[in-house]
Amino acid sequence: MVRPVLSALFAVIAAVADSRGAHGLAFYALLGAVPFTGVAALEAFGRYLDERGRALSGLQSLLWLLALTMLVLSCAVRSPAAPLHSVPPLATSALTALLCIYALKVLLTLAPYARLALRPAKP
Repeated sequence: MVRPVLSALFAVIAAVADSRGAHGLAFYALLGAVPFTGVAALEAFGRYLDERGRALSGLQSLLWLLALTMLVLSCAVRSPAAPLHSVPPLATSALTALLCIYALKVLLTLAPYARLALRPAKP
């Protein structure tokens, strides 16, 4: 449970650092998020293999794979540009996509609880 939170926290730190102009800090924050995201993706895939009948676990596993892809893409694109104090547009787009994936993951995690809250009470 801690790994996904740390991965998202590092991504948010990178986004804030990019908005403040600290592109080197953003690069290292994204680089620090890679192991947490990789392990979380492997755990989600293992959960999917254990619970093959549930579609939500497969979607969560796929979203972790997309998050890891966007994270590595953002790190790879901004790596040569770090000393230039500029960020290529692809790096910021990948970071934005990563944050959108995390938001979608939160919504999918909370969806079963919202369904329970919207169910009418038995008389």
